[in-house]
Amino acid sequence: MALFGLLVLIRVFENELFYDPYLLFFKNDYLYMDYPRREILKLTLFTTLRYVLNGVVSLAIIYLFFKDKSIVKFSVIVYTVAYLILILIFLYFVINPRQEDYYLFFNFRRFLIQPVILLLLIPAFYYYKLNR
Repeated sequence: MALFGLLVLIRVFENELFYDPYLLFFKNDYLYMDYPRREILKLTLFTTLRYVLNGVVSLAIIYLFFKDKSIVKFSVIVYTVAYLILILIFLYFVINPRQEDYYLFFNFRRFLIQPVILLLLIPAFYYYKLNR
């Protein structure tokens, strides 16, 4: 429960902990707003920090659920590959903002700043364990 609490705290204190001009942008009617000013390097570093924090807590949760180091090692690979792919897509949207891409950007960004991958891995590993 403490680890899930940490994930909640990361979300609750996101405004204080991370530089992210898109938090307010996507909370409002972003389809009719100007694209927010942003510092790309700072945004990328803070997005990476948030991904790493969520990832480390998620890996600890996966370990506690399954008590299997091979599952954790595989999860590290999944998180690393996912990060590399998602951060490239994220940077494309940050550098080339187009209004018609806002919704797609919103959803790709969600995989970086929220523990969505954890929600995908737990049922997958549970199913794997059942069939093993």
